[in-house]
Amino acid sequence: MSTTTTAPAPVRAAVTVRTALASEWIKIRSVRASFGSLIAVVGVALGLSALIFPLIGQAEAENGEDILFGIFYPMNFVQIAAISFGATAASSEFLNGALRNSLAAVPNRTLLYGAKTAVAAAVSLVAGLAAGFGIFLTANAFLGKYALGLGDPGALRACVGAGVYLALMALFSLGLTFLLRSAVAVLSIMIPFILIVSFVVGGVSEGAAMWLPDHAGQQILHQNPTGPLGPWTGLGVMALWTAAALAAGWWSLRRRDA
Repeated sequence: MSTTTTAPAPVRAAVTVRTALASEWIKIRSVRASFGSLIAVVGVALGLSALIFPLIGQAEAENGEDILFGIFYPMNFVQIAAISFGATAASSEFLNGALRNSLAAVPNRTLLYGAKTAVAAAVSLVAGLAAGFGIFLTANAFLGKYALGLGDPGALRACVGAGVYLALMALFSLGLTFLLRSAVAVLSIMIPFILIVSFVVGGVSEGAAMWLPDHAGQQILHQNPTGPLGPWTGLGVMALWTAAALAAGWWSLRRRDA
């Protein structure tokens, strides 16, 4: 008489918030496109500042009405790197069925989405703060008598606000990418919109353009903001746009098949 023994089922380690956050950090570090875009946020900020301000910094300051906003001119291009980071951090889940593997490891979709959003927010905020202070300090090294200090009105607020602005822009892009499931689609929409459509709308209807995410968020970079939005209320409007995009991305992840 023989007996049959059944091998015990493997014990699966419980997925915690800490392990979910750790796995998302590993993904961002290991995916070349997202980690490269994150590094580019700081690299483009310092590189453009070192290139632009020695050449035309004082000339622009003599003609500019808002020197502080002029200092943050490189933000027009740095934000493209932030958008790319958010898009590629999300789109990596949709390449070659990676999302199915992620859900096998973290079945709770809300936990998976929340962990990715939290890690992306933290690292993009750190990179954004480095970019904001880097632009400010690099620019002022070449502005001579027009140089501002961190103690001047609005200066410290603009440096911190630049970091928050870039983090919000990255999360806005992340939410849209989860909704559309394509970094190419998001980049094809957002970059022309930020660089072209937003300026066109601003030229046609300045009042309406103030409520667009980029226009509202950049109020934080002005020394003396004009219009209906102040520096922090403008950043708050941009945060609402970002929250809407993240909510749409969360809805898409929960409702659609992997």
